Amino acid sequence: MRLSKDDGTGESASINTQRSMLRSYADRNGFFIYGEYADDGYSGTTYDRPAWKRLLADIEAEKVNLVITRDLSRLGRDYILTGQYTEIYFPAKGVRYIAVNDGYDSNNRGNDLAPFQNIVNEMYARDTSKKIRSALRTKMEDGAYIGNYAPYGYRKDPGDKNHLLIDPLTAPVVRDIFERASRGEPPLKIAKLLNERCIKTPASYRRFKRQEVDLETIGGEKGWTSSIICKILSNRVYTGDMVQGKTTKLSFKSQMTLRIPKEEWIVVENKHNAIVSRDLFEQAGRRSVPRKRSKSAQFTNAFSGLVYCGDCKRVMTTTGGSHTEDRKLVCSGYKQFGRAACTNHYMNYDLLCQIVSQELETFISLSEEERKEVAGQLEFYGRNRGNSEEKRAAASLKKRERQIERIIGKLYEDRVNKVVEEERFCKLLTSYEQELKVIGAEVDAMKEITASVGKNVEEPVDTVDRLINELKEKKVPASDLLHQFIDRIEIFQSRKDPDQKDNQIITVRIFYRSKSPDSKKA
Repeated sequence: MRLSKDDGTGESASINTQRSMLRSYADRNGFFIYGEYADDGYSGTTYDRPAWKRLLADIEAEKVNLVITRDLSRLGRDYILTGQYTEIYFPAKGVRYIAVNDGYDSNNRGNDLAPFQNIVNEMYARDTSKKIRSALRTKMEDGAYIGNYAPYGYRKDPGDKNHLLIDPLTAPVVRDIFERASRGEPPLKIAKLLNERCIKTPASYRRFKRQEVDLETIGGEKGWTSSIICKILSNRVYTGDMVQGKTTKLSFKSQMTLRIPKEEWIVVENKHNAIVSRDLFEQAGRRSVPRKRSKSAQFTNAFSGLVYCGDCKRVMTTTGGSHTEDRKLVCSGYKQFGRAACTNHYMNYDLLCQIVSQELETFISLSEEERKEVAGQLEFYGRNRGNSEEKRAAASLKKRERQIERIIGKLYEDRVNKVVEEERFCKLLTSYEQELKVIGAEVDAMKEITASVGKNVEEPVDTVDRLINELKEKKVPASDLLHQFIDRIEIFQSRKDPDQKDNQIITVRIFYRSKSPDSKKA
């Protein structure tokens, strides 16, 4: 017996109907029933089905010498493999095969139409596959979400499974990831921090919500990794856009997945509430990149994701030896495409370090009041997110909890008054108690995640003090510090000094986050 989602769930095709028909047929013909094999929810285009594998194992063990199905399509809809089983495998193993509705019996020689019936069955599967793909594409073009699970940070709308709602439990984690990435923190560092806070990964959180506990899987989990962080940072769904159609199956008979070119993805903008702004999404994407370890070089570019070519606006990357005195910042456009993209201009890495340090040293002379003002401005970028959404979600869960408790109380009264039958009462009570458990788990998870997101956030005043200390020690400020004070740095093509023709003038513009001067030139 076999039934796939594509075959429908009507009574004429159900597993129970097939079972009744086949048992009745076996009884009428005096066949002893050794066992039943039912693949419920499996497509006939594949023979990778648990019950089918069990049947083959019993045939190999010589426990079965007769196989009966309702029709040939229940065996499968791949006409090549179905023909191999009916024409080669079954006869070789001495197994008789009967398809009741198709009038097929391998003991009879008048089965010439069976191969054609197998082709028709496959054509049906092919046609169904086309219709399903067309329907799914129409949904994607309308911006309807067709995935099995909502992306981490979202949940499916109970009233419309194709619409996404912000998940108050995980959305704060997503925001925290983007904000840290926008400050230049590498994915590996963010992943390590989330693991230290014991925040559930997207996969473990999904199992937690569905209450699927697999101790072996949990024991083998690696936790957060840089690849998970990068996947989140590159997903436009968090800006409110619906991006789908990234992959496709090779064919309806193959499970092989092919990647679709980015320009062919189906993108529908502003289909749901955004977790992060588009500006934050772009900043995080360009400033937080996975960094590979280098055995030969210990050099770390403190300006990674900060320095841009003033002429073509592309990012500038470092080149040269392992020592900073040999390092230069060059335009990536010229580096990759030559003069067709930009000009050959560069800047010495050490020189830029000196310029930036000199500019930032102005903070050393700030009064206590001025330092607090700068810290307050930094707080707007680092800690400016409210928790009103989380509070509303918690209040909603508590409200639903009270509603269920009242419903359960009324349910017991209806049971006593015999308004509700015992069987119905037990089913309803079990359902409501299960929902209460889920609500309790969600409330606990919300407390855990909200508390953990707020940990280890450096105070703005401490950030200013840390910068001042590093400058006093004649150190180049760390990358995370630079990203908190500086939005970007632009370096322009050098030009000759009109007063001293042997010298070159390079224009450097520093754009600050706080209310320091908007630009500086050196």
